[in-house]
Amino acid sequence: MKETAGFYVAGHGIPTVANGAAVAADWMSAASFISMAGLLAFLGSDGSVYLMGWTGGFVLLALLLAPYLRKWGKFTVPEFVGDRYSEAVRIIAAVAAIVVSFTYVVGQMNGGGIVFSRFLGLPIEGGVAVAAVIIFTYAVLGGMKGITWTQVAQYTVMIIAYLIPAFAVAQQMTGIPVPQISFGQILAELDALSADFGLSAYTEAFTARPQIDVFLVTMSLMIGTAGLPHVIIRFYTTKSVRGARFSAFWALFFISLLYTTAPAVGAFTKLNLLRGVQGVSADNLPQWVDNWAATGLVTVKENAAAITSVSNDPASGADLIINNDILVLASPEIAGLPAPIVGLVAAGGMAAAMSTAAGLLLVISSSFSHDLYFRVVKRETTDRQRLMAGRIAMGLAVLVAIYFGINPPAFVAQVVAFAFGLAASTFFPVLLLGIFWKRANAIGAGTGMVAGLLFTSTYMIYTLEVFGSQAHDHIMGISPEGIGAIGAVVNLVFTVVVSKLTRPPSEHIQEMVEGIRYPAALARREKGA
Repeated sequence: MKETAGFYVAGHGIPTVANGAAVAADWMSAASFISMAGLLAFLGSDGSVYLMGWTGGFVLLALLLAPYLRKWGKFTVPEFVGDRYSEAVRIIAAVAAIVVSFTYVVGQMNGGGIVFSRFLGLPIEGGVAVAAVIIFTYAVLGGMKGITWTQVAQYTVMIIAYLIPAFAVAQQMTGIPVPQISFGQILAELDALSADFGLSAYTEAFTARPQIDVFLVTMSLMIGTAGLPHVIIRFYTTKSVRGARFSAFWALFFISLLYTTAPAVGAFTKLNLLRGVQGVSADNLPQWVDNWAATGLVTVKENAAAITSVSNDPASGADLIINNDILVLASPEIAGLPAPIVGLVAAGGMAAAMSTAAGLLLVISSSFSHDLYFRVVKRETTDRQRLMAGRIAMGLAVLVAIYFGINPPAFVAQVVAFAFGLAASTFFPVLLLGIFWKRANAIGAGTGMVAGLLFTSTYMIYTLEVFGSQAHDHIMGISPEGIGAIGAVVNLVFTVVVSKLTRPPSEHIQEMVEGIRYPAALARREKGA
């Protein structure tokens, strides 16, 4: 791809169904495929925050933002922000897009590393390095058009790899090969076995998270989804605004196939896991434990005579510690399914990590080259120079992401949730107000974005072990995954208050905003004038 329009938005020529599948692959990352069912297995009903937040957020995106941003017709989210507010706010948005996308890509590197470390017999460091090389190579060479059609293929692999083992396990355990229906039959046994192993009941609410945090995490994921730059940019690739709307419909359909299956996968896998280690000697564990122990993601307590307790928390002192992120990949092995299905799940996990990481690297590339380098550093540049700057930015992002992929601050889905929180506190309020409130101005939007980003990132660093800092207790029970919802409120308040206290946008900007929502009315008014 030698032109920026082709590299970043595929020349606005992607068909709606294909774009819907690509959006689904782009959005259903390693967090959805690899980690979410594992979190559901250990969090139980509290894990539904991921299901509700991510699917509900996509509805918000489809209804409130995507069609209007497509009508604006630019390359990137920062470009919309720059046109709507000012060049200074565009720079803030570009920096925020890089921060959000980088945080997100760390989760994909870790997820890809888990797949390769298990199935290539590598330590986690080697697995992350292999994943990084593959992701970087086709993201740099293909651009948006290449990534789009690759993601269509990856979605196909991903959904087949997720559904076939789920149907097989459902048939094996209940006699009904429809996991969405049959997993209810095993919940009573799962609750009882969980209690035997010192775990909370799978179906009991608010055992893993306080009620306020369940609400805030759900909200943070919802509005974060609606503000994610790498998802929004996909709606710029369609041929028309109508195509953007139908792409959203198809994407939601494709996403629902996995998201309605994930709770069943979590329940079946946890029950099979607990059945498999119940009363088993620590010296005679199932083969899948030995397989995953080699990666360091499953550990057995020294001197344990038998497995009497299971946990996902290394600090719990349980006999068997299992990383959340392996449960979906290990599910066929735990259930005793044949080797081809085990390999199929591995392929799906890798497809999930690579498809999203490529889209994220493209956002990092476009934000740096199109919104920072071209606008701030060197105004007189050719397409070739901008693409080279973007590819260098991709490479630097991959190198740093390798380190955090090897040393992640949390499980894959949690790291991804941090990215959603950052997107919620920076992009969603200014995009929403930019479309639906003509009075929002540049000073208000810039102040709101900076306030939201600083508030949210500071709390995350305070409560996590990152950059060598010590993790602190959650304030009022609010987790770092949920703080983005409060950060969004901070952003919204600052944007509205500061906009009210300063001069309104120009008449030209206000008419442009009105033209996005009411193009026919504006055309009639201009014709009458």
